[in-house]
Amino acid sequence: MENIIKVDINDNPIGTIEKLTAHKTPVLHRAFSVFLYRGDKILLQKRALNKYHSGGLWANSCCSHPRANMSFLDSVYSRLNFELGIKDKINLQELFSFTYLSKYADDLYEYEYDHVLVGEYKQENLNFNKDEISELKWWNIFDLEKELVLNPQKFATWFLICAPKVIYKIKELLN
Repeated sequence: MENIIKVDINDNPIGTIEKLTAHKTPVLHRAFSVFLYRGDKILLQKRALNKYHSGGLWANSCCSHPRANMSFLDSVYSRLNFELGIKDKINLQELFSFTYLSKYADDLYEYEYDHVLVGEYKQENLNFNKDEISELKWWNIFDLEKELVLNPQKFATWFLICAPKVIYKIKELLN
């Protein structure tokens, strides 16, 4: 049982809820999406097929929900360790946040207030959690832009919303 943070439309906490219950109702809750980059490449994960939604789709480096009993950044760092085996506290910058609602089945939704964070990560070897991730890939941002237009069905819903802004920001950092 994982309790996550229910929020109002302005991201003010209004209680907690069990994660699966939030996804079956839907209930607006806080989330985060982390994008790790190095140079002109972004680390993407292909979600494990056993995930209860969006399995087999490409998404950002790491994503989850802050826990009610942890600080926001501690939740992010904990999840980076859990999914990718990253133990270092990477310097992360929050770029923006957004709200979205996606229906995946008759009783399965994502209704999230998603905080998007970006950080540079230069190390090569990642020991990823195979229960969460089926594949990792460093995508060239220019190739990724093309793929988002030509094959959007390969990507998770939230990724299609936030990736263009993240790519734009990384291009700015490269100049």
